[in-house]
Amino acid sequence: MPNPSQLRAAALTVTAVLLATWSTGCSSDTTNEDLTAQKLSWKECPAPSESEGGGSAPSPLPGGTEWQCATLKAPLDWADPKGDTIGLALIRVKTSGDASKRIGSLVFNFGGPGGSGVTALPAFGKDYAALRTRYDLVSFDPRGVGRSAGVECEDDQQLDKYFQQDATPDDAAETQDLLRNTKSFNAACEKNSGKVLPHVRTTDAARDMDLMRQVLGDDKLHYFGISYGTELGGVYAHLFPKNVGRAVFDGVVDPTQNPEQSSLGQAKGFQLALDNFADDCTSKVEDCPIGDTAQDVKDRIAKLLKDLETKPIPGIFPRELTQTAATNGIAQSLYSKDFWEYLTEGLQQAYEGDGKVLMLLSDSMNGRNENGTYSNITAANISINCADDKPRYTADFVRSRLPEFRGASPLFGDYLAWGMVSCTDWAVPGAADHPDVSAPGAAPILVVGNTGDPATPYEGARKMVDALGKGVGVQLTYKGQGHGAYDSKNKCVQGAVNGYLLQGTVPATGTVCS
Repeated sequence: MPNPSQLRAAALTVTAVLLATWSTGCSSDTTNEDLTAQKLSWKECPAPSESEGGGSAPSPLPGGTEWQCATLKAPLDWADPKGDTIGLALIRVKTSGDASKRIGSLVFNFGGPGGSGVTALPAFGKDYAALRTRYDLVSFDPRGVGRSAGVECEDDQQLDKYFQQDATPDDAAETQDLLRNTKSFNAACEKNSGKVLPHVRTTDAARDMDLMRQVLGDDKLHYFGISYGTELGGVYAHLFPKNVGRAVFDGVVDPTQNPEQSSLGQAKGFQLALDNFADDCTSKVEDCPIGDTAQDVKDRIAKLLKDLETKPIPGIFPRELTQTAATNGIAQSLYSKDFWEYLTEGLQQAYEGDGKVLMLLSDSMNGRNENGTYSNITAANISINCADDKPRYTADFVRSRLPEFRGASPLFGDYLAWGMVSCTDWAVPGAADHPDVSAPGAAPILVVGNTGDPATPYEGARKMVDALGKGVGVQLTYKGQGHGAYDSKNKCVQGAVNGYLLQGTVPATGTVCS
C-alpha cells in the first residue's frame, strides 16, 4: 500500500472540501428513484483517505490526462433496493484512443478482498496503457472498503498490538490469548460497523458492478479481475451471465475450495515460492548471502523465526520484529519476484539484529502507513471473508489439522492454519462453503494461471475453468513466479490478454507462455 504524504495546511483545506462532496457512508434516506438512471458527477480526485492507504492525489498519466473520481449510489441491502443507500467510490481515466473505436469501460478489481481500487488503478495505470487505447479504465472501492462505507474495527494503536500478537500459539495460554484478541477485534467491527457487516458479501459487490455497468452506459461488463477479483468476476458471471462482455481473470482463486482447503493450498503455494526463492539465490554465479544451499537458506529462516518467538529484535521504533511480523513480511515478499531482493536484504539485516526491512514488508501487507495509521484493508478483508464463508473453525479443529498444514509448509503451515479462527466469533453468518461461479451462456472468459503463484496456486485456474462451465472458461498458463501474470510484463501473456480485450481474439485453450 502506498505511504501517506505530508500535506500543507492549504492542501488539507482543499482536501476537506473535496471529501465533503465525497461522502460514501450509509444514508438513512430511502429512495424511490431508479438508481440505474443516476448521473455520475466526475471530478478531480482527492488524495486517498487513510482508509484507502493515504498518499497524494493521483498524478496525471504521461501526456497529462487527469484521473477523475465520482460516487455511485447503491442500495445498502440489495434485498431492499428502495431502502437505505451507500456511496461507492469510483475512479476512471478516459480512453486515449479514437472515440469511434472505443469499446466501453474496462472495470478492474485488484483483489484482497479489501483492496482499494481507487488507490490501486492509478498506481498501476501505466501498465494498462495498451488497454486504454479502446477503453475507459475504471476501478472502485467495493462496499466495505476505503471510502465505500468502509468497515471500521480497531483503532491504529489497537491494530499495532493486534499485528504483534503471537499468531501461532504453542500452548493453552497462547491459544487463549489469540482467541481473546480475535474476539475483541471482531466485537469492535460489530460495534463500529454493525449496520454494514451483513451487506459486504461478494454477491452484493457483484450486484454493485452490474449497477455500475448500467450507470456507465455499457451494454456488457468488460472486466479485469486479479486475485480475489477473479472470484468476484466469477460470481458476477454466475448472477449475470448474459451481461458478461470481454473478461480476464488473472491470479485465479479456486472457487471449489472451502476456507480450510484454500488455506492449505496457500501453505503449499507459499512454500513453493519460498523454495523457488532459495533455489534462485543459491544458483546464481555470485555467492548467496543468506545460505550456501537452498536447504541452508530455508533452515536459517526457520531458525530466525524460532528465535524471534522468544527474543524479538528491533524493528521500526518503538515496535519490535516478532515472529508473526517476520513471517508476514516474508510472505509479502513472495508475492512478486521483484521483491526477492528485498527479502534477501531483510534477512541479511535480521541475522545481524536489524528487523527494519522485514517489518516494512509486514507493514505493507497489513496496510500500515509510515505515520502509524492503517488503511482498512484488514477490517474489510475479514468482514468480506466472514460474510462469504460459512464454516466457523475452532481451536480444537485447527490443532487436529496442524500436521497436514506443517507437511504442506514447515514455515507457513502453522501461520495459515491458525488464521482459520478469524471468523469464529463473527457477528454475521457466512453465506456458503464456497462461491458459485457457474455461468452457462456467458461470453468466453480468459483465465490466466501462473505455475509459481504463491497466493492463488496454479491449480485454481483449471478449477475455475471447469466451474464456469463448458464453453466459458479459456485457460492460459504462464510458467513464471509471483502472484498473477499480466504484470510480469511477459510479452506472450500480455499479447494474449490484450488481443482478447482489444480485438476479441480468444487464444487457443491450453496456450502456454514462458
